[in-house]
Amino acid sequence: MKAYLDWKHLSFAHPYFFGLLVLIPIMVYWQYWGRKNTQSSLRLSSLSGIANVKKGWKAQMQPMMFILRLIAIGCISIALARPQSSNVTTTSDSDGIDIVMCMDISGSMLAEDFKPNRIECAKRVALNFVDRRMADRMGLVIFSGESFQMCPITIDHNVLKSQLNAVKSGMLTDGTSIGMGLAAAVNGLRSSKAKTKVIVLMTDGVNNTGLIDPLTALEIAKAYKVRVYTVGVGAMGQAYIPVKTPFGLSKQLMPVEIDEPLLRQMASQTGGKYFRATDNKSLEGVYSEIDKLEKTKMETSSYKHYAELFFPFAMIAVICLALELIARYTFLRSIT
Repeated sequence: MKAYLDWKHLSFAHPYFFGLLVLIPIMVYWQYWGRKNTQSSLRLSSLSGIANVKKGWKAQMQPMMFILRLIAIGCISIALARPQSSNVTTTSDSDGIDIVMCMDISGSMLAEDFKPNRIECAKRVALNFVDRRMADRMGLVIFSGESFQMCPITIDHNVLKSQLNAVKSGMLTDGTSIGMGLAAAVNGLRSSKAKTKVIVLMTDGVNNTGLIDPLTALEIAKAYKVRVYTVGVGAMGQAYIPVKTPFGLSKQLMPVEIDEPLLRQMASQTGGKYFRATDNKSLEGVYSEIDKLEKTKMETSSYKHYAELFFPFAMIAVICLALELIARYTFLRSIT
């Protein structure tokens, strides 16, 4: 019954058979008005003799045969129109991209040229980036004086977002080891079978520590055919950075130093691109552009299944015609 009431998915294979419904008003007209002109009449001088005669049950049942015939015609028309319930099945096949976000969490990422600071702004923008990449596997690597794989590549973006939210400065030894960060990110993609492997490396400084040289890490990325997008984060000139002193935490105005030549080299030699973000809005724009550059191919196939619904109407028509014939040639035969 639910299928018959679901008008959104109900269709008719041969709707032109509804034209048969025009027979119903024609038959009604002929039954009650048209036949009067063809029937013979009997003139009586008075009706007083038969005025009080009640109709027998056979006479009262006679209109039922006509009603059964009308119902049969209506059901035949619907059955011939072939009502169908459609069900659409959609399957999606995506050529997914494996992406590792490689994020600098050194002490300088607490600089307040971004609001509330660089690291919190970077986390918020990265979370939005994850939400836009529903078909891709993604992972997270953090680095400062050392590197750490915070989340391996996964399609479970809720796990990744939970790990992103947990990132904070001070989790690792301070410093800036761009080489170790890139090497850890490449290692996370080493066993990937994806056609496209991407690293988004974001830093606000110059490589000053670490066991792996940035150019060595770059050669590793090239060997594994990983495309690297690099992002330099920091305002032009100087920025206030929280610094620990014997008297507590204080803010000091310090120069913004980003090794842009190195970041450009990493991007150009792997087929990526270098970006410079100087405030919240420009960092959002960087991730939006990367999102546009790395589009995932989606192929969607739709299959429409039909369930035939004409059978109940055909059965009702047969039953109605059978009842009319039985009545006409049995107990109502004498008055028809």
